[in-house]
Amino acid sequence: MIYSNATKMKSFFILGFPGLSPQHYGPVSALLFFIYLMIAVGNVLILVIVMYEKPLQKPTYLVFCHLALNDLTFGTVTLPKVISKYWFDDSFISFYGCFAQMFFVHYIGAVHSFILLIMALDRFVAICIPLRYPALITNNIISVLCGSAWFIPLPLMLGIVLQTLTLPFCKSNVIVQCYCDHISIGRQACGDDVKRAEVTTLCIAMFCLLVPLSFILFSYVSIITVILKISNAAGRSKTLSTCTPQILITCIFYLPRCFVYVASTVGFSYSLDFLIALILSYSLLPATVNPIIYCFKTQDIKQTLMKRLKNAKIAIEIKLMQEI
Repeated sequence: MIYSNATKMKSFFILGFPGLSPQHYGPVSALLFFIYLMIAVGNVLILVIVMYEKPLQKPTYLVFCHLALNDLTFGTVTLPKVISKYWFDDSFISFYGCFAQMFFVHYIGAVHSFILLIMALDRFVAICIPLRYPALITNNIISVLCGSAWFIPLPLMLGIVLQTLTLPFCKSNVIVQCYCDHISIGRQACGDDVKRAEVTTLCIAMFCLLVPLSFILFSYVSIITVILKISNAAGRSKTLSTCTPQILITCIFYLPRCFVYVASTVGFSYSLDFLIALILSYSLLPATVNPIIYCFKTQDIKQTLMKRLKNAKIAIEIKLMQEI
């Protein structure tokens, strides 16, 4: 559907995977629905565990809670619409609904990046200057830092949305993606201000990604340097295990994005379906696997879960014995 001017652009068409045949719509929608359930159950579980377990209400786990809330929000913003497309053949999204989705996609991604910075800061202080950790990293300080991580990107992303809204849209209304983002929407705009909007958005994106990444790299290099200086092998292993979850979470978030940017820069070519699948995977993979990393790589959370499951099993056995 092609429109001749902006006044007729009432909605956008979510294309999804261009090469996907209708016979695969059902399995794809079921898979996406299963992924959404994993994101919802896993991240809500983390929030509930930390909320109700007093021993876990420490700075590190408060950061995990903010990250879980971020992942849950991202999945809720992006997945229901694409599931609806393949499940109910509902491919259209309203003009302003698409812009609202674009805002949340980029806003939540930016917040995620700053929360990873706070996570790296927490481990940096804990391992590199452990004696000052109780004074520098408290629940109140972490709450303020995480609040800043949610606030800093807010005016930046609102500025991107408002700037994009001023552009005239005179091309196709097809979003070549599974959700609305700035690149997909910007391709439908025309006029002299499009390039300016693209440059502004790129600068803001680089600020939200590269500034946190720079500190994250510095902190983990410092952490690894300190760990290598520990003479005791058991001490090295124990210290490394305390930051392994954060390193895994950070790699899952940044490495696929770096691959896409580097591949585009060097001219590596791949199909549109592969690109969309890659973007969808690096957008949703962190939200899906982060709760698994929390539970299996973080000893306190794993032990709390095991204790809860053991108590529940004992309670069920007692109830069955009473009934007999």
